[in-house]
Amino acid sequence: PMSDEVVERVLRAVEQVPPGRVVAYGDIAALVGTSPRRVGSIMGSWGGEVSWWRVTNAAGRIPLHLLPLARKQWQREGTHTDGDRCLISRCRADLAQLSADYRAAVADLS
Repeated sequence: PMSDEVVERVLRAVEQVPPGRVVAYGDIAALVGTSPRRVGSIMGSWGGEVSWWRVTNAAGRIPLHLLPLARKQWQREGTHTDGDRCLISRCRADLAQLSADYRAAVADLS
């Protein structure tokens, strides 16, 4: 079972990804200390509360049913794309900065 704290940590980590940048599920998992699969599950259940289009798989893809909305957001934010995926190699967030921002964002948690 997922704890509320893990869910909160994942959502706060996603909130730190800047516009026009993306991260992989594994990047968020490494920050939070969980698995990429758990991050995907949390995003599937609670991702609507955050900038979900900034979290993709390692190939820059998201679930197909979300693609039309994600494309609009990627275009609005200037995220580099190629058809049905973002070019994660060109638009991945600075992971060191993301880590620092994440630590500050969860400082109030246990």
